[in-house]
Amino acid sequence: MSKEGLNNRLDKQSYKEEKRLSIDQPDDLDQMINIADDPRALSDDDFQEEIITIDNDHNDRFDTTNRSLYSESDIQVLEGLEAVRKRPGMYIGDTSMRGLHHLVYEIVANSVDEALAGRCDKIRIVIKQGNIVEISDNGSGIPVGIHPKMGIPTVEVVHTVLHAGGKFGGGAYSVSGGLHGVGASVVNALSEWMEVVVNRNGKAYRIRFERGLTKEPLKEIGESDATGTITTFKADQTIFPSVELDFNMMLTRYREMAFLNKEITLHLIDERVTPAVEKVLHYEGGIVSFVEYLNKHKQVLHKMPVYVAAKNGDCFVELAIQYNDSYVESVYSYANNIATIEGGTHLTGFKTALTRVINDYARKYGQIKATEKNLQGEDVREGLGAIISIKLPEPQFEGQTKTKLGNSEIRGIVETVVTEKLAAYLEENPPVAKTIIDKCLSASRAREAARKAREMTRRKNAFESNALPGKLADCQEKNPELCEIFIVEGDSAGGSAKNGRERKYQAILPLWGKMLNVEKARIDRVYGNEKLQPVILALGAGIGSDFDLHRLRYHKVIIMADADVDGAHIRTLLLTFFFRHLQPLVEGGYVYIACPPLFRVYEGNKSFYAYTEDDVEQIKEETGWKEPKLQRYKGLGEMSAEQLWETTMNPETRKLLRVEMQDAQAADETFSLLMGEKVEPRRDFIQSNAKYAQMDI
Repeated sequence: MSKEGLNNRLDKQSYKEEKRLSIDQPDDLDQMINIADDPRALSDDDFQEEIITIDNDHNDRFDTTNRSLYSESDIQVLEGLEAVRKRPGMYIGDTSMRGLHHLVYEIVANSVDEALAGRCDKIRIVIKQGNIVEISDNGSGIPVGIHPKMGIPTVEVVHTVLHAGGKFGGGAYSVSGGLHGVGASVVNALSEWMEVVVNRNGKAYRIRFERGLTKEPLKEIGESDATGTITTFKADQTIFPSVELDFNMMLTRYREMAFLNKEITLHLIDERVTPAVEKVLHYEGGIVSFVEYLNKHKQVLHKMPVYVAAKNGDCFVELAIQYNDSYVESVYSYANNIATIEGGTHLTGFKTALTRVINDYARKYGQIKATEKNLQGEDVREGLGAIISIKLPEPQFEGQTKTKLGNSEIRGIVETVVTEKLAAYLEENPPVAKTIIDKCLSASRAREAARKAREMTRRKNAFESNALPGKLADCQEKNPELCEIFIVEGDSAGGSAKNGRERKYQAILPLWGKMLNVEKARIDRVYGNEKLQPVILALGAGIGSDFDLHRLRYHKVIIMADADVDGAHIRTLLLTFFFRHLQPLVEGGYVYIACPPLFRVYEGNKSFYAYTEDDVEQIKEETGWKEPKLQRYKGLGEMSAEQLWETTMNPETRKLLRVEMQDAQAADETFSLLMGEKVEPRRDFIQSNAKYAQMDI
C-alpha cells in the first residue's frame, strides 16, 4: 500500500486496524528473543548477551454486530481443572516462556517447602529429551492414603483439586511459598501428561494423569528405601505456543533459590545435549554470597557485606548489604523464597530503617551539620547491592503469581530488626560507616545538581514555545496510542526518514555521534548531556523518579540505527539509558528496535530485500536468479526515502523487535557487565561469546 492510500485511512479507528495488520502476521516476524534472558544462566563466569523481542501485540478484535439474546444457556460452569485449561493466564500469568517455566517452578517450590520444613535437603531437576521435566526430592513424599473428605488417595487430591494442599493448616508446613495450594494441580491441568512416583513408608507408588485427568490410578509398584516425590511431566503443546525450555533461564531461577536456602543443594541437568550439562547449586554463605554475586562486576566499597538476621515471633528476617561505586541501586526482596518484584511491606520497612539509621549516625558524628537537610532514600541507596529475605507463616500475596507482599505487620518487624542491627554494626565498624556515608553525601550533592537541571527542564516544558527539541520532526496526531517516534542515528538517515515517513503519526528525532554511557555517570550529568536531553524532551514523560507514563507522547519508541558495530553501540547506549532512567518505558513494552535490511537483491525492474545472507540465497532459489545484482547497505543513509519507508517504517512491511524485560535483576547484571567500569569481565564475555557473533542483525 502506498503512503497516500495508507494516509487516507488513518483516522483513529482505521489506524488501529492498520496496527493489527502489521503485527498480526507471525510469518513476517523474526523469532522472539528476550532482552532479559538471563546472562547469569550460562555459568557463574560466562554471560549471555541481552537481546530483544518482537512487536507482537495481537490486539483482540470484537464483533460489535452480535445482537443475540443473553440467556441461561450462556452461563457456563467449568468443573474440576477445566477452568485452568480455559484461562491458564489466571493461574500462571500467561502462556509465554515465562508461564511455561512457571510450571517447573511450581513443582520445585513444593520441594523447597519440604526443605523449609526440615524434611529435604536435595532437589534434582532434569530436562529430558522432548522437553520432559523430572523433579525429584528426598523429602517425606506426598501422602498416599485415602483422603478422609474426598475419598480418593491424597496424592490424587493434590494433583486434581484446586486449593488442596498441606499449606492451609495442620502443622505440616510452618513456612511455605505455596500459599494457594493450586501449584501441582495447575501444572497437571496444563500438562499433556504427568506421572508422580511417591517413595514413602518403605513403598513406592505411582499415579499418572493426562491433561489434568487421572489416567492410571495410584498403585504400589514395589519396595523402596528412599523417601520423597518424583514428578515427571510434559507441558501441553495445545496450551503453550512453545514447550522448549530454556536451561539458562532455569539456571538463573534455581541459583537464586540456592542462595536463599543455604541448607539445600540443587542439581540442574539438561539431557537434551550431548554430553549432558549439569550444574550443582549450593552456597553455604547464603544471601551474603548472593550479594557478593550481584556485585561481582562492580568495585565494592567495603570487602565484607553487612549481614543482619533475627527472629521476631514466627517471622525470620535476613538481610545482606554491600555498597559499590556505581550510581544505581540493586535491591531485591523475597518472601518465603518468592521474588517479590513489586516489593511490599518488608521492602518498605527496610528502606525506611536504612534511611533513618544512616541519617542518625551521620548527624551523631557531625557528617551532616545541624543546618543541613537529611539524606533522602535515593541518596542512601545509590550504589547499594542488597538482598532482603523474610520467612513467615501466613504470607499475604497479591494473586497466584505473588509479586507483592501485603502483610502490614511485617513493615514494623523489619524496621525494628534493621534499625537495631544496622545501627550496632555502624557503631562497631567506623571505617565502613564513614565510607558508606561519604558515598551517600556524594549522591546527595549529585541529586541536588540534578534537581536544578530538572527544574530548568520543567520550566522549559511549561513556559517556552520551543520546549520540544529543534531537530524533532513531530507528527500531526496527538493521541499517544497512535503515535510512534523513530530515534535515528545520524542527520543523513534522519533526513531520509523525515522524507519517507508518514507524518500523520510518525515522528523523527535524529541523533548524532556517540552519547553518554549512563552506566558510568550520575543523574546530574545525564540531565546536562546534549545528546540525551532531546530524547527526554521529545518523549515528554520526565526521567527517573519523575517519569510518568501518562505523559508519554508516543507509545512506540523505535531505535533506528545502522546494522554495524557503531549502530549496535548506539542501540546499547540508548537501551542502557532507558533501563537505568526510564525503566517503566521498557517494562511497559514501549521500546522497539527497527530492523532494516542488509541487502537489496534485484534484476531488471524486480527487487527484494534481504536481512541475512541466508535470505539472499532463499531469494535466488525462489526466483531462479543465478547471478542477481546485490546492493549491500552500509548504513541507513544509503537508502532513499522511499526505500526506508518500504523496508523499515511501513507498518505493513517492516520488522520491529520489541524490547522486553522479564528479569530486572538479570538485566541489571548484564548492563553492569557490558557497560560498567570493570574491563576484565567484559573482555571475558567477549572472548567467550565472540564465536556466536554474526554480521547481520
